[in-house]
Amino acid sequence: MESKIDLDFGKMGGLVPAIVQDAASGEVLMLAFMDRQAWERTLATGEAHFYSRSRKILWHKGATSGHLQRVKEIYLDCDQDAVLLKVEQVGGAACHTGYRSCFYRRREGEGWRLVGERIFDPKEVYGSG
Repeated sequence: MESKIDLDFGKMGGLVPAIVQDAASGEVLMLAFMDRQAWERTLATGEAHFYSRSRKILWHKGATSGHLQRVKEIYLDCDQDAVLLKVEQVGGAACHTGYRSCFYRRREGEGWRLVGERIFDPKEVYGSG
């Protein structure tokens, strides 16, 4: 067993991609980014934390919506610069737009087909802003 392995935050300006997958079904729920602080908060709390590139802040997934992600397993890729979180998705929705998964559109022919399930109305959860 390798005991001391550290994530390589140097390749993407201090960030590592984090793929989030439902631990029970295997469904890919989202892709986000972690900085060192988000990584350490995730390890300390057992709940997913990420770095918002648009808002430039640490965010606790589900803190506003209640749709938390309880981390069940963590995998590290071979280059130590990406992680896979297998989570229990509390409340059923991972996407801020209200869908179960952020990957709710599928390419079909020349266009996109809506294939995901909407769990909540984001206006009701976050307000209209």
